[in-house]
Amino acid sequence: MTSDPNLHGSKTEELIVEASEALRSRKPSRMVRIGDHLKREWQIYLLLLPTILWLLIFLYKPMYGLQIAFKDYSVFRGVAGSAWVGLEHFQTLFSNDQFLRALRNTVIISFYGLIFGFPMPIFLALMFNEILHQTFKKTSQTIIYLPHFISSVIIAGIVITAFSPSAGIVNTVMGWFGIDPIYFLTKPEWFRPIFVGTGIWQEAGFQSIVYLAAIAGVSPTLYESAVVDGASRWQMMWKITIPSILPTIIIMLIIRIGNMLEVSFEMIILLYQPATYETADVVNTFIYRQGIQGGQYDLAAAAGLFNAVVAFVLVMSANTISKRYSRTSLW
Repeated sequence: MTSDPNLHGSKTEELIVEASEALRSRKPSRMVRIGDHLKREWQIYLLLLPTILWLLIFLYKPMYGLQIAFKDYSVFRGVAGSAWVGLEHFQTLFSNDQFLRALRNTVIISFYGLIFGFPMPIFLALMFNEILHQTFKKTSQTIIYLPHFISSVIIAGIVITAFSPSAGIVNTVMGWFGIDPIYFLTKPEWFRPIFVGTGIWQEAGFQSIVYLAAIAGVSPTLYESAVVDGASRWQMMWKITIPSILPTIIIMLIIRIGNMLEVSFEMIILLYQPATYETADVVNTFIYRQGIQGGQYDLAAAAGLFNAVVAFVLVMSANTISKRYSRTSLW
């Protein structure tokens, strides 16, 4: 029995065609796709290169020094030559009354800033969005944005002058009503309200730009439909504007929660004094006194590492909760 050579030839050709089609349809490997993407978009990555170098040099390379928190650090022996002491510095921290006081003050001040300071930019953005007179709108925005661009030193000087017991505007107004002058900045009970209020005044206007940008992205057809249905400006704000910018609000809230332990170091240094340490001393000022002034670099590094770990946990927790209940998250 003989076989037809033409039949075998046609089958061979079919197999070759199928194999070539399979090779063409096979997806390239991940590394090949990344390489192709880099070749195609190399200009963008070239522009990104300075930022990547900055991150590596100033943020990732210094992480090598975090091991100071676990060593009996000596400037003369260096990081590698210093003796390893494990968690000894952390035990010292949590038995240190000054650190516990600073941690408590940091949480309280950050909580006040979150409760009173976080909603203010949203409120300002909503109010700016309702202003129809463009000249008045631009003028008021400029005035409210301005404090952000003023140096913290000048802001602190304005605050100190305003609350001065002799010539400050606050005590002057109080004097009109027969109230005796108060040296507010030496009173521990007044430091937190003054600090939080100063932060809101300095940053709320500039932070409202994010929410104004989110409002600008809301579809005008939603407002047009609401007008047809007879909705008022107040109803449109509550039913359209706020729900539309809610994802932006949640993202900004997650970022704010992650920075809860990062209280404005410069402003506190400029405003506080030994008389107000009870309510004004925070983790960052404790690190400054222990590390820079006291020369205890290892203890200060332990406090800084603790600060970073807590911030990481807060961001992860807030992001997870937000993703689960609102389906909006940073990642």
